[in-house]
Amino acid sequence: MFDTVAVVGATGAVGTIIREILEERRFPYKKIRFLASKRSAGTQIKFAGQTYPVEELTPEIFDEIDLAIASTPDDTAEQFVPWAVERNCVVVDESGYWRMKPHVPLVVPEVNPEAVNGHQGIIASPNCSTTQMVLAMKPLHEAARIKRVVVSTYQATSGAGLAGTRDLEQGTQAHLNNGEHTYEAFAHPIAFNVIPQIGSEKYEGYTSEEMKMVYETHKIFGDDSILVCPTCVRVPVANCHSESMLVETEQKLSVDEASKLLDDQEGITVVDDLAASEYPMPHQCSGQDDVFIGRIREDLSSPNGLAFWCVSDNLRKGAATNAVQIAELLVRLGAASVKS
Repeated sequence: MFDTVAVVGATGAVGTIIREILEERRFPYKKIRFLASKRSAGTQIKFAGQTYPVEELTPEIFDEIDLAIASTPDDTAEQFVPWAVERNCVVVDESGYWRMKPHVPLVVPEVNPEAVNGHQGIIASPNCSTTQMVLAMKPLHEAARIKRVVVSTYQATSGAGLAGTRDLEQGTQAHLNNGEHTYEAFAHPIAFNVIPQIGSEKYEGYTSEEMKMVYETHKIFGDDSILVCPTCVRVPVANCHSESMLVETEQKLSVDEASKLLDDQEGITVVDDLAASEYPMPHQCSGQDDVFIGRIREDLSSPNGLAFWCVSDNLRKGAATNAVQIAELLVRLGAASVKS
């Protein structure tokens, strides 16, 4: 058990959910602290029946912290993580800054828990859209080796932070009332619209969000030969990312075999009865920690292909829950044995 645990970015959207999950899952600690920017320092938050002050994020504060679970902007993570590591504090980081650094494990505990071994003080949690995709891939890849994935994401506005949520709610109200809304998070109206761009232009017409799914999948599976073709789209849904996935495997898997493999996988729930109109939808999956899969069917265009639908709460399993699960994994392994 780590003696002193801290949540960094404790007042943000994901940081708030990290606090909730730590309490829900009764994460073990002797002392807990909540850190944020100077702007939020001094405010009070409630946790496990007690009130705690929010403390300013400074280098010296990590002298007394053993484990930090962090959700901050990339530039903040770039700055503070070295402060923590220099002071022998282990950091589970939600930002995008450290994910692809060669010395930093990128971990989804149900997929590659062994990656935390030998870490150098930093463990990264993947992008939310990658997390649910690789968890869905895991049992199929182990059984039949996935050669190629074609994935289209339908990403909720909560993935763009609190400003994204405001844009959806206030933009929708303005549209219905023939009013105007000045969008904060999106370059185009999201109300009654879909935006086929998430992130900046990155490579050969693909966006930064799409290339994250390529690079992170390769790193998590340790296999650069897996072909990934992503298209990332923002949709007017408040919470939960959905993905339409098509996977091609070396060995053929039947629908029944794939369904059983997926249903047996830790962290996945299969909801798949087309005749009864039962399949995962954001409305049902919000607030849940599992990745939900349905519409499993053979690909009509390839002999070893499977198509399916995948939904996950991007703020929980896509972010906060995965980070807390990484911290739980470190506790199970023994803090002393994994802390550099």
